[in-house]
Amino acid sequence: MKLSVVIVNYNVEHFLEQCLHSVEAAGVGIDMEVWMVDNASVDRSCAMVAEKFPEVKLVANTQNVGFSKANNQAIRDSSGEYILLLNPDTVVQEDTFREVIKFMDEHPEAGGLGVKMVDGKGNFLPESKRGLPTPWVAFYKIFGLCSIFSRSAKFNRYYLGHLNNDETHEIEILSGAFMWMRKEALDKVGLLDEAFFMYGEDIDLSWRIIQGGYKNYYYPHTRIIHYKGESTKKGSLNYVFMFYQAMIIFARKHFEAQHAKLFSMFIQVAIYLRAGLAIQMRFIKQMWLPVVDLLLIFTVLWLLKDYYASLQHKVYDSELIKWAFGAYALTWVLSVFFSGGYDRPIRMFRIVKGVLIGSGIILMGYSLLPEELRFSRALILLGTLSVGVCFAMTRTLLARIVPSGYAFDSRLHKRFAIVATKEEFNRIKALLVQTHYRPPKCIAVSPLQESYTEAVGSVSQLDEIVRVHKLNAVVFSGKDMTSSGIIDVMSTFNVKGLDFKIAPPESLSIIGSNSIDTSGDLFILDTNSVDKPANRRSKRLFDLFAALVLLVLTPVLIWSMNKKAGFFRNIFQVMVGQKTWVGYTSGGDQSIRLPKLKKGVLSPSTLLPESAARIETTTKLNIVYAKNYRVTQDLNLVTKGLQYLGNE
Repeated sequence: MKLSVVIVNYNVEHFLEQCLHSVEAAGVGIDMEVWMVDNASVDRSCAMVAEKFPEVKLVANTQNVGFSKANNQAIRDSSGEYILLLNPDTVVQEDTFREVIKFMDEHPEAGGLGVKMVDGKGNFLPESKRGLPTPWVAFYKIFGLCSIFSRSAKFNRYYLGHLNNDETHEIEILSGAFMWMRKEALDKVGLLDEAFFMYGEDIDLSWRIIQGGYKNYYYPHTRIIHYKGESTKKGSLNYVFMFYQAMIIFARKHFEAQHAKLFSMFIQVAIYLRAGLAIQMRFIKQMWLPVVDLLLIFTVLWLLKDYYASLQHKVYDSELIKWAFGAYALTWVLSVFFSGGYDRPIRMFRIVKGVLIGSGIILMGYSLLPEELRFSRALILLGTLSVGVCFAMTRTLLARIVPSGYAFDSRLHKRFAIVATKEEFNRIKALLVQTHYRPPKCIAVSPLQESYTEAVGSVSQLDEIVRVHKLNAVVFSGKDMTSSGIIDVMSTFNVKGLDFKIAPPESLSIIGSNSIDTSGDLFILDTNSVDKPANRRSKRLFDLFAALVLLVLTPVLIWSMNKKAGFFRNIFQVMVGQKTWVGYTSGGDQSIRLPKLKKGVLSPSTLLPESAARIETTTKLNIVYAKNYRVTQDLNLVTKGLQYLGNE
């Protein structure tokens, strides 16, 4: 057998599907096998592969064993002359395998090879070619000098910035996203070192291939798309710790003891610096807007108080006002937060709802205060209007200054060009209409020179079509266009704000990536999943509110409980977050992976007779509950199932 392709997957079902379609197209006429090792994904990755790609050899791990060990599982059982380790968030060109096989056959000294990688907009990814991360090379990388001096052979040795991106070069380090290796070389130098759980294993193996007497090459005459950051989120603290710890393992393994110790100390300092910076940036990113809102609301209330006092000829207690306005501002901000007003995209309905709920809470609290602490309901009512105006003004300003991050929901209604045949155009358009984007305009573009009635032109006219119709997104049909053709089109465009997406054949997903620094966009059918942040927040609030109400009503309700001690235990376990009032029914089909929930006191099947609680019934109930969640569902189940609230 000529080639064995190994793909390790972890919770990227839709990207994996697109990747396998491209691998299938690239493998035509090649004696090839494809392995997919799944590291205990909780999506439908394994079911999708079994259903749509039955020829793929599937290894389903029951736990996440890490990147190195998962790859080794397949490599040991593979039989190809060449081994390709491929990320699931990639798309290979139709000629990629043939081109690389030809090069490797002609260069027997080549032990490994990497190709030219581009992101979801066709931009070159510098990690396509890398140098050995010696202490100084790592220093320049960690402190950003490689970005400042991107063409320097000294300061950007990490990404070999001095080497032409369009020429074949001998390099040191291959990228784990596309790591093509000669099996003979692996037999000599060994497989991936399983001491590396994720990250660093590609550096280690690349260097061992060179130490084994082989050469590694960068080959730019074929390309792949790499939706960088989809399999692993590069901005997380987990990434910072795991990546730099991998560097320490590498240093101890390959550097002299003295250099390894120095390098390890340096990396440890870098870890804490990067981790501290990441924590600070995350806190600032999440909290700066609520803090600004707090200060703005307090200032507006204070100015409103001065104006209202002058009209009414009143004098307010400054100390009392200061604490009252602080409490008002905090109540409004928290109400807007729990109403989803800080979620993106911005939706004014959520903000207005939060402001009104906050005002209601303030008025109720105000009415319970002693007479000497009440100073003016009018200020609360005027404040409600003023706070609403403040939120509207700040959000409008943010949407204008930073439209990509703070756009209103209506701004996200993309105007699409769909490059597809008539049949695929109708399918993709129908899919887009069912997503939360609901595009107001979809322009048909023929993938061929010959057009059809609905198409405004062909793909060769795409730049003009985008300009004339003021489009901001292009979707390519993976069925009607080759990966090579799609990459060619993306690479020739230079339109700011234009997004590119790919619709795999017979799929319910449309995949794209805006830049190398952002996660890929994933359009799927718009369901009100319980996993949505707003729904998780609402569910938690309901749990807490219901627990408090049930605790207050305990003297009345306790007599109707079938398990009285369990009732008290459940109230406190829900309060501390160990349980939720409504969870999934146990005993459903375990192959159906649903969003994770805490153990439920009740479930969608609680009220069903035992004879009806079959596996297929409970599975369907769990799916419906997860995909179409409403707080009213929980309320309905709790009120109707009061007697079962003591269940363990």
